[in-house]
Amino acid sequence: MNLSGADILMKSLEKEGVEVVFGYPGGTVLFLYDALLEANFRHIMTRHEQAAAHAADAYARATGRVGVCLATSGPGATNLVTGIATAHMDSIPMVALTGQVNKDLIGRDAFQEADTCGMTIPFAKHSFLVREAGDIPAVIQEAFHLARSGRPGPVVVDLPKDITADTAPFIYPERLSARAQRTANKCAPQPRAQDIARLADALHKAKRPVLYVGGGVIAAGACASLRQLAEKTQIPVTTTLMGIGCFPGDHPLSLGMLGMHGTRYANQAVTQSDLLLAIGVRFDDRVTGRCADFAPNATIVHIDIDPAEISKNVHADLAIISDARQALAALLPLVDSGEHGEWLAQVMAWKEMHPLTYEQGRMQIKPQQVCAQLNELAAANSIVTTDVGQHQMWTAQYCQFDAPRRFLTSGGLGTMGYGLPAAIGAQIACPDRQVIAILGDGGFQMTMQELGTMVKYQLPVKIVLLNNQYLGMVRQWQELFLEKRYSAVEMDANPDFIQLAGAYGIPARRVEDPQELVECLAWCLHQPGPAFLEVKIAKEENVFPMVPAGKALHEMLGY
Repeated sequence: MNLSGADILMKSLEKEGVEVVFGYPGGTVLFLYDALLEANFRHIMTRHEQAAAHAADAYARATGRVGVCLATSGPGATNLVTGIATAHMDSIPMVALTGQVNKDLIGRDAFQEADTCGMTIPFAKHSFLVREAGDIPAVIQEAFHLARSGRPGPVVVDLPKDITADTAPFIYPERLSARAQRTANKCAPQPRAQDIARLADALHKAKRPVLYVGGGVIAAGACASLRQLAEKTQIPVTTTLMGIGCFPGDHPLSLGMLGMHGTRYANQAVTQSDLLLAIGVRFDDRVTGRCADFAPNATIVHIDIDPAEISKNVHADLAIISDARQALAALLPLVDSGEHGEWLAQVMAWKEMHPLTYEQGRMQIKPQQVCAQLNELAAANSIVTTDVGQHQMWTAQYCQFDAPRRFLTSGGLGTMGYGLPAAIGAQIACPDRQVIAILGDGGFQMTMQELGTMVKYQLPVKIVLLNNQYLGMVRQWQELFLEKRYSAVEMDANPDFIQLAGAYGIPARRVEDPQELVECLAWCLHQPGPAFLEVKIAKEENVFPMVPAGKALHEMLGY
C-alpha cells in the first residue's frame, strides 16, 4: 500500500525506536505535522527552534540514544543551526529534520528557502536532501546509523514539501546500504594488538602516570572499564568538562577537572607526569593552555575513535585509533596491579595544599556555596544542566557526579541559552529523576520563553538562577586583563524574575541572605512540580583557579 512521504517518515522514525521529537511547525512541514497526529511517539513543541535542538541534544546526552528535532524551512532551519553546531562540537548523536521548499523551487529564492544542506556541511556528520518519497526509509536508516556510529554527531535530513505529500510504498530496508556499511566499518576500528601491548609496557614502566579522560569515554560506554583500570593500576584520573561523571568525583583517585578552571592539583599532576594516557579527548585549548608546555615531560598516548583528532593539537607518541571501550577491554588483562605509592603521596599532598576554596560570604551569597549546597541537597541520581559562563565552571568545580550522563552542558561551542531547554529534554528523557537547571541571568534570558514549554508539558524542572546582574565571565576577563574597563557586560535592565516565573504559574522565590540559602534550596528541590529560585549572588565574584589565555597550566591564578 502506498503512503504519503509524511507517513513514511513517521513509520521510519518508529522503526528506529524514536520516542520523542522536539520541534516547531511551519509551512513546509505542514504535512509532517498532520502525520504526527497518528504517530506512535510524542512530539514536544518548544517555543523556539533552537530550544528544540538543545532539548533533543540533552535527551541524547541523558539517554545515549539519538535525539530528534524538527523545524520548517528557512528561518526554522537556520534557528536549528546553533543547536546542531552545539551537538557537533560535543559529539552528540542527533538527527535534525528540516522542511524545504518544493523541489522545483529550490535555488530560486522561494519564500522561506535556505540552503540547509550547504550551511550545515561544516558541523554535521552528513546532510541529506531527500528527492523522492520512496527514498525516505533508506535515508532515515542511514542518518540514524551515522549519528550514533563511530564518533557520534548530528545528521541533517532536508525534506522538500512536495515529497512529503507524494506517495510511495513503505519498504524499510532490512540492512544498511553497501555505502553505509563501508562507512560503518571505517567508524569502528579495532585496536591493534601491538599498540595495546606497547601501552601496557609503558604503563608498567611509568613512575608518574595520569589518566586524562573525556566525553569519548561516556559515548563509548567505557566508564566501568576506566574505573577498573584506574583502581587496578592505582593511577590518578582527571577529566575534561565533557568527561565529568565518567569517573566518580568523590573517588580517592579523582583529581577533578583539569584545564583553565580545573583544579590546581590536576594541572600540577599533568605537568609533572611522565606518562599521560588520554582517552576520548581532543586536547582542547581550554584544557591544554599553552600547548608547548602541556605535559612537557610525559610520553603521551592518545586513544580516540576519530583519527582526525590524533596529533591535531598535541603530538601523540603512541596513537590508538579505537573505540574507548574496546581499547580498555584489550588493555585490562595486560596490566599488572600497580602501586605508584610515592607518586600518589605527592598527588595527595597537592590536593591538601591546593583544595578548591573560596571566601565565605557573610553579607552576600557566594555562588560556590550555592553549588556546594546543591551537591548536598539534590537527589543522588539528579541530572544537572547549565548554561555557559561562570556558573557553569562553579557547577563543574563544586558539584560532584558519581555517574555519567548526569551533568549536561555545552562544552565545545559554549552556547549560552543551552541550560533551560536542555533541562526540558533531560526531564522528558528521564521523567522519574530530579532535573536541576543552574542558570545565569544572561544565558537564561536567551531561552527563558521555554518556561512555557515546561508548564505546557507539566515538567517538574527545578531552576536555580544565579543572578549577579553581569555577563560574569566576560566581566571577569575585563577585570583581570583590561583594567576593569567594563564594556557591554552589565545586565542592569533585568526583569523581575519572580514575577516572570509567576506569570507562567511557576512557584518562585528569591533569596539574598546567606543564612536562608539552605532552606530556600530545599524548598525549591522539594516542590512537586516546576520551581524557580532566584539567588542574588556577589556581583563581582570570580572563578578561580584560572589559567590565563596563552599561559601554561602551571601558571594558574589562585583565589
